[in-house]
Amino acid sequence: MADVRAPQRKRTNAGPGRLLIAVYLLFAIAATSRAGLQIATRFDEAPLAYLLSALAAAIYIVAAVGLARAGHAGRRVALACCTVELVGVLGVGAFSLARPDLFPDETVWSEFGSGYGYIPLVLPVLGLLWLWRTRTDPA
Repeated sequence: MADVRAPQRKRTNAGPGRLLIAVYLLFAIAATSRAGLQIATRFDEAPLAYLLSALAAAIYIVAAVGLARAGHAGRRVALACCTVELVGVLGVGAFSLARPDLFPDETVWSEFGSGYGYIPLVLPVLGLLWLWRTRTDPA
């Protein structure tokens, strides 16, 4: 008799997912600290850049929580965050190169995350790949 159980979803918070969550948490701490200090002390110098860094920090936090929860809702949250993050780093990266006058100070995503070793560019791609890899098995 054939096995007719529902397909099992792999957990996003197991195996390499733990490392991914740790990197997201590290970037959440770094971006939150940097944006918080910049907003508190020099907001008038580059408000757009500092607010974009704060947005990146919030996305990193929510993505980490979504990946860590590992349920259906967590996967959807992580998928949304990784997608917004990828669009953000590509958009802000391109815009910061095209209009550097609007970015007198760096953001986490400016120049495609060059100030952070391009990890902000790679991280959402890895997140999306991990979500795809841990999707429901088609069998």
